[in-house]
Amino acid sequence: MKIVVIGGTGLIGSKLVRRFEADGHEAIAASPNTGVNTLTGEGLAEVLAGAAVVVDVSNSPSFEDNAVMKFFETSTSNLLEAEAAAGVGHHVAVSIVGTERLPTNGYFRAKIAQEQLIEKGGIPFSLVHATQFFEFTKAIADTATDEAGKVHMAPVSFQPMAGDDVADQVAKTAVAGPLNGRRDIAGPDRYRMDEFFRMALPDREIVTDDHATYFGSELLEDSLVPIGDVTLGQFHYPEWAEAHR
Repeated sequence: MKIVVIGGTGLIGSKLVRRFEADGHEAIAASPNTGVNTLTGEGLAEVLAGAAVVVDVSNSPSFEDNAVMKFFETSTSNLLEAEAAAGVGHHVAVSIVGTERLPTNGYFRAKIAQEQLIEKGGIPFSLVHATQFFEFTKAIADTATDEAGKVHMAPVSFQPMAGDDVADQVAKTAVAGPLNGRRDIAGPDRYRMDEFFRMALPDREIVTDDHATYFGSELLEDSLVPIGDVTLGQFHYPEWAEAHR
């Protein structure tokens, strides 16, 4: 079948395209780099013609609260409208575990708004909630680093996963029937957040800080981890890190 991957040139999108192609599907990487812009609608009608499934793994170029909200509301609305016109039968979107438990976070609020649009959009859908990616470990630490170079991390639960595991589970979801609901995916190991970063970044000073923020929001014990049913990935961080040196 024809599967269009919105954000198909990014970290997860490019992995998805390769997986779909390996399984014999026609996979199209759609992004501004390939002439498809969900914010303006440019190229949407053309790329969605004949598509059975659309997988949205796009991301906002800005994480500023208003900008990220505008991105997800506008791009998702444009995409759903174009999908309805093209007769797309399954919309898959990747979101974040814990969005509903951290409403003070501007990025999470924007993802909630995106999910609500999808749920009301009339296209059969599946939402995949993933935990944080191994690939973003250093970037997360950078946002939590003070002027003295110390990385402040809260002692709360943290269950990150490899991008390859994310792509595997999203690909499986895309070719199955629509859930008209959500599923949670996470890494195989649960850590304390401060301990994970101490292990992952031994060359940086990690400070255990009960009031450390995650992109501006203080965390509760289970803010970032799945509660209830979850599908676990296969890649453990130490082995993954060794393979990605």
